[in-house]
Amino acid sequence: MSAPNRLAIFDCDGTLVDAQANICRAMLDAFAAQSLVAPAHSAIRRVVGLSLTEAMRALLPEADPGVHARLGDSYKHAFQALRGAGLVEEPLFPGIVQALERLEADGWLLAVATGKSDRGLLHCLEAHGLEKMFVSLQTADRHPSKPHPSMIFEAMADAGTTPETSAMIGDTSFDIGMGINAGCATIGVAWGYHMPEELFEEGAHFVADRPDQLPEILALALAAGA
Repeated sequence: MSAPNRLAIFDCDGTLVDAQANICRAMLDAFAAQSLVAPAHSAIRRVVGLSLTEAMRALLPEADPGVHARLGDSYKHAFQALRGAGLVEEPLFPGIVQALERLEADGWLLAVATGKSDRGLLHCLEAHGLEKMFVSLQTADRHPSKPHPSMIFEAMADAGTTPETSAMIGDTSFDIGMGINAGCATIGVAWGYHMPEELFEEGAHFVADRPDQLPEILALALAAGA
């Protein structure tokens, strides 16, 4: 009898790629378009990974839903304008490609669960030639915002795995919360936008300091039944 499939589900921004410069610039442009005082970069980084509506709600908790919706639309327009001008850069974190290739060689299936849009995720993956590595791509276009587990459930369905044979890898407490809500192993990464102690406080089973640690940590997490 063959071994069950194992699935490693990755967040994108802050985990696979460093997108904070683009996100901050588009957010500043969005607030300016609505004649609102822009939040600090540190506050913007805190909401990376949430859906646009939830991110705007976190940045302006006292504003009404209409303001959040308009800001979300302005952000989309600002990001598309940056992309059209060739100003969007989403560099891979050093060592990520090698870690993905090692996991593939070890028999892992790979997926992405991200607050990006479908179009934004495909742009990002295609720019790095990674789109064919993933058996499932889940985005905020078709799911509730993290930490709701919907994206993980869909990724597991696509891959034919269960929570016991799946793991969520991400840089924010939203990623860790999503993994916990789905009942799978949760692996934080220390090179993203939330601090390692926050990831542990949210319930991360492990936190990787470098991408090359991920294959060993993932194998350990599943072996331990994390």
